[in-house]
Amino acid sequence: MHFDPNDRQSLTARVYEHIREDIIEGRYANGAYLVETKLAEELDVSRTPIREALKQLELEDLVVSIPNRGVMVQGMSSHDIDDIFTVRYLLEGQAAYWAAERIDAANLARLTEIVELMEMYTRKNDVANLARLDTEFHEVIFSASDSRILRHILTSLHRNTRQVRVNSLSTPDRPSHSLSEHRAIFEAIERKDAAAAKDAMESHVRNARKRRSAEGEAPDAQ
Repeated sequence: MHFDPNDRQSLTARVYEHIREDIIEGRYANGAYLVETKLAEELDVSRTPIREALKQLELEDLVVSIPNRGVMVQGMSSHDIDDIFTVRYLLEGQAAYWAAERIDAANLARLTEIVELMEMYTRKNDVANLARLDTEFHEVIFSASDSRILRHILTSLHRNTRQVRVNSLSTPDRPSHSLSEHRAIFEAIERKDAAAAKDAMESHVRNARKRRSAEGEAPDAQ
């Protein structure tokens, strides 16, 4: 992989995003050590952007610096993901409520398009595209809520559970259930029923958490 070494800010940001994605998606196991020289060689960059990226990741508690040993991956634990569900339940309903009140024509048109595409990819059982659209569906709602605070918090939470959603959408019948839940949220927003949008979103998150508890494993798709 090659990054433009002349764009310092972009270089550090791209290196950070690349390593972060590898951690979130489980390419680095929890407890594994990240070696600056090895990462620099793999990404074809100097050690400076690697070091800066690792400092950013440490601020997010995705890695931890161990004296005399190096930087160790912490990743997302089951407890972390459970906490994410709690925070999502508390905040995403409000985001949907505000989205129903504040959504503009452009965001509503994009939500309409996303739901239509979800229907198509559900029929095809195309997990990769469903996971991508799932993320975009929620991000449009965060944007439509017109709250920078909610958008920042919830976008970060969704990024941290992306691989969990992909895994879940690979299970039988999950895509069809996910589609029904997303459609209920969309229809409430479309008719500007804020209370119904909040209820549908909270039900969506609550159902995912229940499935996680019932299966005794990582949470289902959002």
